[in-house]
Amino acid sequence: MELTEQLIKSKFFTFREPGLLEEIIGKGTYDRIATDFVMMDVGKYIKSVPLILTGSIRIMREDNEGRELFLYYLMPGETCAVSLTCCMANQQSSIRAIAEEETELIRIPVEYVDIWAGKYSSWKNFVMNTYRSRYEELLLTIDSIAFMKMDERLWKYLTDKADLSGTNELVITHQEIADALHSTREVISRLLKQLERNGEIKLGRNKVWLIN
Repeated sequence: MELTEQLIKSKFFTFREPGLLEEIIGKGTYDRIATDFVMMDVGKYIKSVPLILTGSIRIMREDNEGRELFLYYLMPGETCAVSLTCCMANQQSSIRAIAEEETELIRIPVEYVDIWAGKYSSWKNFVMNTYRSRYEELLLTIDSIAFMKMDERLWKYLTDKADLSGTNELVITHQEIADALHSTREVISRLLKQLERNGEIKLGRNKVWLIN
């Protein structure tokens, strides 16, 4: 796909400075990644910052034992605060970014993140707003872990995923849910069966249907 000012402004409407748009087109690279593709991994150095055009990216954190914890989703018009931080500090990634669905994005070479912040106010504001919104989402994640019961966290996870995908039919295994919520498959299976008994969901093979 050809990068154009109209395409960029349709997703990143705060980018209005002509010079910035020209540089994004000139320096950025369009990319399309498949569902479940790992576009950023723990311990790797980040060479580019993604600007999401379509689709969504799932951001996960990994502990020392290799267990994952779901943090948040990246949606169209957004970028990853962790990638911004790591690229500017030349640090290894502390998160894993996985395509939740087929996703289109623009890859911006890391050296331009700081340069553009000094040249374009809209880019600087975009970076700062990214930090703010991700910080607020992380606080919500911490609150859910600290204050919500596992059944509440499970229901929130399912409804958030349904809202993201635009369908009440979720193709997902019990183990994948357990990994995302930092729990065990046995606990998640028990809670899912309870939700099914309550008439809130219907379970199938590697599928969960939310009932309105």
